[in-house]
Amino acid sequence: MPNLTLIDGSSYLFRAFHALPPLSNSQGEPTGALFGVVNMLRSILKAKPDYVAFVSDASGPTFRNVLYDKYKANRPPMPNELRAQIEPMLAIVRALGFPILRVSAVEADDVIGTLAKQAHEQGIDVLISTGDKDLAQLVRPGITLVNTMTNTIMDTAGVVEKFGVKPEQIIDFLSLTGDTVDNVPGVNKCGPKTAAKWLAEYGSLDGVIANADKISGKIGEYLREALPELPLSRELVTIKTDVTLEKTVEQLTLHERDTNALRELFTRYEFKAGLKELEGEGAGLGTRDSGLEKAAPSPPPREGVPGSSALASPESRVPSPAQYELVITEARFDQWISRLHDALLIAFDTETTSLDSMQADIVGLSLSVQPGHACYIPLGHDYPGAPTQLSRDKVLAALKPIFEDPKRPKVGQHAKYDMNILSHYGIVVQGLKHDTMLESYVWNATATRHDMDSLARKYLGYETVKYEEVAGKGAKQISFSQVDLDTACRYAAEDADITLRLHRALWPLLESEPKLLKVYEDIEIPLVPVLAGMEQHGVLIDVNELRKQSQQLGKRMLELQQEAWKSAGREFNLDSPKQLQAILFDELGLPAKLKTPTGQPSTNEEALDAIADDHPLPRLILEYRGLAKLRSTYTEKLAEMVNPRDGRVHTSYHQGAVATGRISSNDPNLQNIPVRTEEGRRIRQAFIAPKDWLVMAADYSQIELRIMAHLSGDEGLVRAFQEGGDIHRATAAEVFGLDPKDVTSNQRRAAKAINFGLMYGMSAFGLARQLGVDRGEASDYMARYFSRYPGVHAFMETTRERAHRDGYVETLFGRRLYLENLSARNQALRAGAERAAVNAPMQGTAADIIKRAMITVAAWLKDRDDAHMLMQVHDELVFEVRAGAVDSVREAVRERMSGAATLHVPLIVDIGVGKNWDEAH
Repeated sequence: MPNLTLIDGSSYLFRAFHALPPLSNSQGEPTGALFGVVNMLRSILKAKPDYVAFVSDASGPTFRNVLYDKYKANRPPMPNELRAQIEPMLAIVRALGFPILRVSAVEADDVIGTLAKQAHEQGIDVLISTGDKDLAQLVRPGITLVNTMTNTIMDTAGVVEKFGVKPEQIIDFLSLTGDTVDNVPGVNKCGPKTAAKWLAEYGSLDGVIANADKISGKIGEYLREALPELPLSRELVTIKTDVTLEKTVEQLTLHERDTNALRELFTRYEFKAGLKELEGEGAGLGTRDSGLEKAAPSPPPREGVPGSSALASPESRVPSPAQYELVITEARFDQWISRLHDALLIAFDTETTSLDSMQADIVGLSLSVQPGHACYIPLGHDYPGAPTQLSRDKVLAALKPIFEDPKRPKVGQHAKYDMNILSHYGIVVQGLKHDTMLESYVWNATATRHDMDSLARKYLGYETVKYEEVAGKGAKQISFSQVDLDTACRYAAEDADITLRLHRALWPLLESEPKLLKVYEDIEIPLVPVLAGMEQHGVLIDVNELRKQSQQLGKRMLELQQEAWKSAGREFNLDSPKQLQAILFDELGLPAKLKTPTGQPSTNEEALDAIADDHPLPRLILEYRGLAKLRSTYTEKLAEMVNPRDGRVHTSYHQGAVATGRISSNDPNLQNIPVRTEEGRRIRQAFIAPKDWLVMAADYSQIELRIMAHLSGDEGLVRAFQEGGDIHRATAAEVFGLDPKDVTSNQRRAAKAINFGLMYGMSAFGLARQLGVDRGEASDYMARYFSRYPGVHAFMETTRERAHRDGYVETLFGRRLYLENLSARNQALRAGAERAAVNAPMQGTAADIIKRAMITVAAWLKDRDDAHMLMQVHDELVFEVRAGAVDSVREAVRERMSGAATLHVPLIVDIGVGKNWDEAH
């Protein structure tokens, strides 16, 4: 599911200013607040949000000042040291590529509230990065707050825990308590506990007002005195969610960063760490911050769903740091080697210099074989005065036989990262029996985030030591290699200990569900070393080809700009929705067929496509936007991500990020390289094979349709696949009662739209829009389809019923997807959950099948040197193969991919070969 991160820039600037010491550069310019904000932004960038916006207060009064002239009247004037940092802050934010939103007459909270509502209504997960308590009123499933400065998350349960009221009661809560800083009146002497007590008893502010006479004592007198002003207080603290904005959620994507501007700003304000990062020398963080742990938090699970409450095991009491051993002598290390030889299960974790597992160096390693006891072996702490540590090479050489022994079971938390790190030192980890991240993910993919801190909190009732507690935060944060050994031991040894404890809490849960246990043991765990090997090998990139494409895209964008100006009759900013809106709908008089949630004419892709036949300009804008995204996201960025050591791009694959079981990738994201346009397909030409090798692409043909045929058991659909040929033509023949040879192209197009649309719960309205017909004709098509394929209709209805009954649906192999919004009051959310219930079994089964295929293909390739599996992209596997081995490898891959599941219909694999990925298609 896509996600939007909204950054409360004003909140962070103020908090950073007051939290950090009064820092300045050598010229005396204040920099303390800038340090705090920039560090927060780095954290946001690491999370790679799909959409993001930096929201800041605009200058001047707001509508609240009009409502109440005393609003914020008690606030002291902004310190000059803080005011001087606002424009530099915005310049840095802009240079980093963040869209900036500042709207006059409203506050940043109102802009955030409006965007959060719009995104939530579109099914987009929202993460609001803020320290402002007022924004708690926006929290609900799908909208979460994160305080990046303290690394704390606040979902619905968090709001209740912090304030004692539900998110929907926060407005009433704030109305009662008032706000002395903002000068919101409230009720005199009414603190948070009193307000929460009243709301618990009377339900709402209106309930409190109606029962004001029943509240005795002095506080009751204060309440009755405040009654005339409480409606005003409520209006002042209520965040607006209908602000008119120039940008839609879809337009809030990161721009290409301005490296020159950043270098100039970082030089002026003496941000040495920032300058080092620009040169590729950024300091590393502990591995607890790696991979999935930066993903947006999952919404809280529904009651009755497995994993919906914390499971505190008898071992949840974590020992004091005194029970964690620092290993810096050979004698103590020998004792731990002996323990490892006798251990039934070994928990391990690494500490490193970077989040990038392909470029990080090891700093230390932690081990545990018994809950309550763990050790940390420092290997690379190099701060002044650091004690002598054991030889890295000798320690790793002694551990190598243990790590590489498949008969010695091991457990990790996101162990793939640690396996990649150890591979740099010639250690190929074998015997990975468990991964607590995957245990949690298979048990319930949406119950919680799957990072160690979240899992410890949920399943052990324990708060782990955070990285910021040992290494500092903001501009003062240090690399783990600079952390003193005693502190490092407390943090790192805990990682191994908690990993072992989490396994003991999660493993019995999986054992209680045989289907889930099989998914875990047969699919997810065997896949870990396969993905690790693919990441380590990487894919070869032709940087010169990317640069050539980037230049061509830039040239075409300039041509499109000129054409657009000519079409509009004047010059304008093609990237400005407001200017485009004025030209399209005011000056050219084109119909506004789609509106934004605030009622303004939309200029998003769908809206422009709807009027593309009415005037040339919308089509030009669409082409321009498409090329701009290709250039910034791929041709420019991919070239920057090539590892200088081997000329290859090393993506990071994630097993625990997508609820349906799909593998995702980032840094770079190889799943979203576009293929619908010629320019998009050309990007694949930069993915090449070495000399005397070829690229081979193996793609499952219409796999989700085939899974639909199998799961539904519909005789007509199964027969169509068994007979081979064109499934869409066969479907059209069934629906329209024709001989396949008499099917027209329009009838085949309609059948294809129905075939794929039904899997995603498409309505007659949606089908009508896609086919360009009226709703009645689309309804007729669907009725004919279901009459010909009654098994499909029965499967869909049965699946919905089971989902409502159980709260989840299953894949063919037993993976579960929990659907929290099936009982939502909001009809749109409920309908979306029902669509997901129908689609998830197909998507999830397809994910399971390709994972099974990867495991069997990797096993076959293990002892060969003439082929390597490079990438997994949706339903496709990409290899590099020696030219002379293509025929044998192709047939072996086809056989194993086709045999990854036994269905009522054949699994067909299309395989192509070429000098690059594009040619292989």
